[in-house]
Amino acid sequence: MLDRLTAQAPDALLALIKMYAADDRADKIDLGVGVYRTNEGATPVFKAIKAGEQALIDEQQSKSYLGPEGDLGFVHALMPYIFGSDPATGGPTMDGRIEGMQTPGGTGAVRLAAAVAKAAGVTRIHMGTPSWPNHAQILSDLDLELVGFGHATPEGAANIKAVLSAIRDARDGDAVLLHGCCHNPTGVDYTHEEWDQIAAALADSPVLAILDVAYHGLGHGLEEDAYGVRRVLGALDEALVAYSCDKNFGMYRDRVGALYVLAKDAGALDPILSNLNALARASWSMPPDHGGAAVRMVLEDEGRTQMWLDELEDMRSRMRRVRERLAAADNEVPGLNLAALADQNGLFAMLPLSKEQIAALRDDHAIYMAGSGRINIAGLHAGNTDKFIAALKAVAA
Repeated sequence: MLDRLTAQAPDALLALIKMYAADDRADKIDLGVGVYRTNEGATPVFKAIKAGEQALIDEQQSKSYLGPEGDLGFVHALMPYIFGSDPATGGPTMDGRIEGMQTPGGTGAVRLAAAVAKAAGVTRIHMGTPSWPNHAQILSDLDLELVGFGHATPEGAANIKAVLSAIRDARDGDAVLLHGCCHNPTGVDYTHEEWDQIAAALADSPVLAILDVAYHGLGHGLEEDAYGVRRVLGALDEALVAYSCDKNFGMYRDRVGALYVLAKDAGALDPILSNLNALARASWSMPPDHGGAAVRMVLEDEGRTQMWLDELEDMRSRMRRVRERLAAADNEVPGLNLAALADQNGLFAMLPLSKEQIAALRDDHAIYMAGSGRINIAGLHAGNTDKFIAALKAVAA
């Protein structure tokens, strides 16, 4: 029977990785793979995580099963950073209305959010495009209809009119999927004022809000980047929040994530959680423990937490410096609107380059990027940014 399967198209990014690896030019630049890199091009293990892992080795007494909900100590330790600790708003649980469970990365959290939304009667999900490609793949696999709207304007700002229109025109049985911060692939986020408008529109709509928070802390800071999530949850009775630790803790291969649910009241959580547990049990039985436990060991210790916060600040500051340098070169490369990059956030940005220009950057300048024009900001640093700007100027001429 297996010979009935037809070959699937290879992943374009994986093909790009192979091409980059085969290029022997010493000054080549990789802007394709979506991981953070230092000035030296490395993606290191956080020192805080190393310390947390060592503590885990010293203290862990068993590797017995945890259950489909995973390490709830990890899940709860993250909550003040995502939802805040203000007693006036009910603290990180919003008076017992929020609970969560561990998932295999942010991907697992998005998958579980979409699955439980479908189980609750959702048939269509509205989402700004372009978006992370796996969003569409997950929704397609679950037979959920994707209704797209334009996420960004040609000027490089968020298309607030489009998202508000999508929310207001939505019907019962719809959900809307929004990036919490540091949009992938555009880097274009909603302003605080726009999040206020989105929260108000959602409060007046029958749609279910699903927030994907994959790059928390890589924009302007943990508190600043959480504004949209907190504003939306404060306005709604129900919502789902998918969270990833892959980027802000550097846990890529350990697959560390969580899914949180906001219910109308504390008493409404148990039926929702029972469905989440059943769906998780059928999907992955229970999530991998090591990465989540290491994050928990970081967040349960004041010294390790501060170490993590310092490392995160270094990452964020370095990427902001790259954005500022690119923005300052706007006059050197007309037509690409590099100035807009200074107001965008996170790892990624989209450049309006043609396929021919992207191919010329690769062939003539050893610069590798996705065919969509998405670049990984962290692939640039003080030693190669001038080369990149000069190459852009050459292909744009």
